[in-house]
Amino acid sequence: MDWLDDFWGDLLSEEPLRIVAAWAILGDEEKIAVHEHLIQMATEAGWAEVQRDAAQAALHAIDSEGSA
Repeated sequence: MDWLDDFWGDLLSEEPLRIVAAWAILGDEEKIAVHEHLIQMATEAGWAEVQRDAAQAALHAIDSEGSA
């Protein structure tokens, strides 16, 4: 499961290059599921502010890349 920890660490790093690189390894169905999860993290109650901020940064990087 180390790769999964690394993946989420990169995706939530708030570093656009790491985010886009992590995003690029996903298949189309995985991208849909992860994008929906990031939206939930960024908008729903129950997540820490730091988690919401990281999810929002990931969404911004992904959407800026035109890969969502």
